[in-house]
Amino acid sequence: MQGMIHEECGVFGIWRKDNADIAKSVYYGLIALQHRGQEAAGIAINEDRIIRYHKGLGLVHEVFDKRTMEELGQGNIAVGHVRYSTSGGNSVINAQPMVVKHVKGQLALCHNGNLTNSFELRRELELSGCIFQTSSDTEVISYLITRNRLQSPSIEEAVEKTMDQLTGAYSLVMMSPAKLIAARDPHGLRPLCYGRLEDGSYVFASESCALDAVGAKYERELEPGEIVIVDADGIRSIRSHCGKKEHKLCIFEYVYFARPDSVVEGVSVHEARRQAGKFLAQEHPCEADVVIGVPDSGIDAALGYAEASGIPYGVGLVKNKYIGRTFIAPDQKSRSGLVRLKLNTIDSALKGKRIVLIDDSIVRGTTSAHIVKLIRQAGAKEVHMRVSAPPFLFPCYYGTDVDSKNSLIANGHTVEEIAKMIDVDSLGFMSVENVKKLSGRPEQVCAACFNGLYPTQVSEHAEKERFE
Repeated sequence: MQGMIHEECGVFGIWRKDNADIAKSVYYGLIALQHRGQEAAGIAINEDRIIRYHKGLGLVHEVFDKRTMEELGQGNIAVGHVRYSTSGGNSVINAQPMVVKHVKGQLALCHNGNLTNSFELRRELELSGCIFQTSSDTEVISYLITRNRLQSPSIEEAVEKTMDQLTGAYSLVMMSPAKLIAARDPHGLRPLCYGRLEDGSYVFASESCALDAVGAKYERELEPGEIVIVDADGIRSIRSHCGKKEHKLCIFEYVYFARPDSVVEGVSVHEARRQAGKFLAQEHPCEADVVIGVPDSGIDAALGYAEASGIPYGVGLVKNKYIGRTFIAPDQKSRSGLVRLKLNTIDSALKGKRIVLIDDSIVRGTTSAHIVKLIRQAGAKEVHMRVSAPPFLFPCYYGTDVDSKNSLIANGHTVEEIAKMIDVDSLGFMSVENVKKLSGRPEQVCAACFNGLYPTQVSEHAEKERFE
């Protein structure tokens, strides 16, 4: 993705009948979800109603070594999280799971998404005497669940009451001393699925690729508004919040966020991206010699464009797989340096040729301009860029770190002006109408970052660093 849009987080949870080496399963699940967050990672283990946890800044394999995994020990319930900071800064205190001790026990909470009313909720809690330790909206959720738990006969009923108070995007995986609980916001803005292992264990994850990583068979997505509880009595659901809001899954799951080998709400991400390339070929045809994709998220769309256009597909860019995604860098200078390390050209595939360059989006345009420069330096005769998403025109408040119109190159510039700024011979974006079709249910997706139609109310206090 060009312009370094930031993505969300990944959550994982597992429940087993007996104590086992459960930390390893969570570790594998988080490795599979690493693409969703590279700033921090954490695992919490429940053994005989005692919760142990470890979390830190960095990639999963950096946070957890052999000794750390051994110290976590065994257990029958566990949750894990990989984080990108869509609310609150990148510090270890904001890493998850967030573990809370209260008079009725402990709670370990993992959150993917972003609340749009967290500022108002936090102010109300602070005025009632709550003292916050972090700058993350996840702590707001944990306080509300804990407060409601004191007045509820069960943790799941506390979660149900808390959902009455929350607005925005949230997929939650949490554990109490005896239960594993998953919940999805009533709009279903963020994905959350579950599966089963052969021994009857239950696994919850942001994406199905994490189920595959631990050998679990995919069962289904949680319904928007659904709460699923797993304990010694089995699995059950609370659906009191289901069907009350319009289903609005973030369309960017198909364009960029999810791994291509995942299935999101019954749709193969790989096939959705190939279809995106086909739509692009129909909307923005081009005379060229070769179609290349920007690794990794532009490759599937490039295959679709080549198939629909009849222009051969080729490999013209090589990615250094040991460099994290460019958004992990804290400033533009560092990001530009990472781009230079991350991508290199295959000159023989580009020299003297007319290139169709496929990528998933243009946000700020700086990285796109650098890649085009690399391709021209390799001797390309022409560069025609095609983007498998519409222009970003509006901020996202649901867990994608685009919170300012001023940072969006398409806000205030025409397509022709952007083409000139990034030095391409032509530029074409996917239409909003076609990008919504990638889900198979165009009326059930959120495309607010493209069309400004937000499914919830948005607070005036919605910026990422609102609690810093």
